[in-house]
Amino acid sequence: MTPWSDPRWSEALARLPDYLGSHVRVSLTALVLGLVVSLPLALTTRHRPVMRSVLLGFASIVQTVPGLALLALFYPLLLALAGLTLTWFGFEFSAFGFLPSVLALALYSMLPVLRNTITGLQGIDPAIVEAAKGVGMTPHQSLTMVELPLALPVMMAGIRTAAVWVIGTATLSTPIGQTSLGNYIFAGLQTQNWVFVLFGCAAAALLALAVDQLLALIETGIGRRSRLRVAIGVIGLAALIVATLIPSMTRSRSSYVIGAKTFAEQYVLSSLIAQRLQAAGLSAAPREGLGSNVIFGALASGDIDVYVDYSGTLWVNQLKQSDIPPRKELLADLTRILADKYNVTLLGNLGFENAYALAMPRKRADELGIHSIADLAGHAGSFSIAGDYEFFSRPEWTSVKKTYGLSFKEQRQMQSNFMYAAVASGEVDIIAGYTSDGQIAKYDLVTLDDPKQAIPPYDAVVLLSPDRAADQPLRAALKPLLGAIDITTMREANLRASGNGQSSSDVARWLWEKIGKR
Repeated sequence: MTPWSDPRWSEALARLPDYLGSHVRVSLTALVLGLVVSLPLALTTRHRPVMRSVLLGFASIVQTVPGLALLALFYPLLLALAGLTLTWFGFEFSAFGFLPSVLALALYSMLPVLRNTITGLQGIDPAIVEAAKGVGMTPHQSLTMVELPLALPVMMAGIRTAAVWVIGTATLSTPIGQTSLGNYIFAGLQTQNWVFVLFGCAAAALLALAVDQLLALIETGIGRRSRLRVAIGVIGLAALIVATLIPSMTRSRSSYVIGAKTFAEQYVLSSLIAQRLQAAGLSAAPREGLGSNVIFGALASGDIDVYVDYSGTLWVNQLKQSDIPPRKELLADLTRILADKYNVTLLGNLGFENAYALAMPRKRADELGIHSIADLAGHAGSFSIAGDYEFFSRPEWTSVKKTYGLSFKEQRQMQSNFMYAAVASGEVDIIAGYTSDGQIAKYDLVTLDDPKQAIPPYDAVVLLSPDRAADQPLRAALKPLLGAIDITTMREANLRASGNGQSSSDVARWLWEKIGKR
């Protein structure tokens, strides 16, 4: 089988119209907004040194903020603002996906536009401006008829830079709910689907290059006073925009939106739910790769309809509870509090638990006599530990350290699916893994017991948004999944989804065949 016959390529191509159209739409809107804001500011401050320095300084500071952090910051800010508008004015807006992405990307586009516009205008020979005054032109006429046309080539260079930056950074908007070419990259990294990673990177790069070259054609056309070049560039941009936007604009919106976080198990479960809804005659599609700090808020506000979360995560991180009651009591309390506080329905348990667990190679654990986290305490000072990007900032980690008195030599953060190979190879001594991950068995790791129950239970539970609480067709379609997936089956599904050449959709179909025969 040749690399091009890999079915993952056809799946990547099938998703391209949706991902590319959404990527172009958010990038184009952000770039236009950035131009609308930046150009008047540049014109206003070009003769005001203090204001100009402050403005360029602010734009430069924005560029120092990592793109993913800037995008993520806008979500809680807009969510709070939406709550205020609902209280004060009786309406709200969605803080999910498109709007925070546009605002963050518009800020990212400002610096090159501001800098090049100001530089282009200041680089005009003062004698030309004086000559314009000498023939009786007003300042406005001088600006529009003399200065701007002369500065336009430099300004266009700034717009080209801004366009490339925006298109590249837009791939990071996936975790806050904006579909983009980044969906390929985030999904591919989590499931070790390198076809998706390569496809997403190549598509984003080709889009940026195409836009840059078309803008360059317009730029050179302006500089050489070639109307043909300008026309070709404008027509090319218009054709690109239309070609990418029409498929996504004409696609009907799914009746049900299924959320998924950024790890392999979530991609499989969201695909499984979508397939079950479609089998029941309901229109549905996953919204994948959402950040864990975004997804619950999106459900509570109705931006997504259903997703799978974990009882311990909801209890400790969402509800901020420090006590850990027994499993049945925790689930009962969780169901009640979610309904009372957020109008969110906990429909039921899928049947397995995906808990955080400290894991290490079985052979080394046996040699050192480490079988529980309590046994680990005497060795932790000489051990290095690795966790996913959020583990060390979660309350669970604080609880484990405090309960067992752990102090490790080194803490390292890495992509969750890389941790297992790292601990198996000895690069780190212990990891914060997941009990439902098949890679624990693949690398012959052992999970350490938690005798003091510092880590809460993490039953996989199905959540419904307030708008879907009484949706009987949805409930009926999901009912066969409740209690149907045991931990062994989920581990095998996760292993199939992690680097074995199977897409999450294929694994979801296998999973349904497995549990549907019971």
